[in-house]
Amino acid sequence: MVVDVTGATPMLRTRGLAREFNGFRAVDDVDLEVEAGTVHALVGPNGAGKTTLFNLLTGFLTPTAGSIELDGEDVTGLRPERIAQRGVARSFQITSLFDELTLTEHVELALQGRDGGGTQFWRSARRLRRYADEAAGLLAEVGLGAHARLPAASLAYGRKRALELALALALSPRLLLLDEPTAGMGVEDVARTVDLIRRVRADRTVVLVEHNMKVVGDLTDRVTVLQFGRILAEGPYDEVRNDPRVITAYLGEARA
Repeated sequence: MVVDVTGATPMLRTRGLAREFNGFRAVDDVDLEVEAGTVHALVGPNGAGKTTLFNLLTGFLTPTAGSIELDGEDVTGLRPERIAQRGVARSFQITSLFDELTLTEHVELALQGRDGGGTQFWRSARRLRRYADEAAGLLAEVGLGAHARLPAASLAYGRKRALELALALALSPRLLLLDEPTAGMGVEDVARTVDLIRRVRADRTVVLVEHNMKVVGDLTDRVTVLQFGRILAEGPYDEVRNDPRVITAYLGEARA
């Protein structure tokens, strides 16, 4: 458990959080605190409960037990759209874009959804154009300004992940959850994504699930290691990577 020595309300807090599937606890009694303005990593092998925990935090799953607080507000059991309205945005491991829509159209639709207009494709182009300047700014922020008029299908994999980040940022999130943001990327795309996350973290809290321990070391203020749905270790990266339990279970290769 993290002890809050500052007295400030954590941006995210869980208490006794659990999710059971047919008698198996994928998340088991997790007490987690994420301080506002930090980058916090969740690491562990496949099956450790990381994605299930993300699904609980964003309302895609309902907890079997425990509670979730966002900036002091109990959001336990709220539906995904209600949690998103409170300033939580998430990217997913698998990209899900519309091949024929341009990058600008993607972001304009996301901005329309943020403002309560849904994402109806039959909305008039004129109504969407009111978001043109804001969409251009978001695409520039993630390094895609020069590609704004291209269809999503034309993008390389790393740039598709950047577009998904722009869609998440369109929700004006206080809390940004990134699920495997560098998965499947080559070295150049990984470096570009790390730099991008550094830029967009300003005035935001970021929680990321990540297997690349160099990325974790480069980006994060605090790391939580999960094992069998429970917290095995927690602390700054250099402290966690030297924990004998963590070295044995997960991070031995990070010492090389």
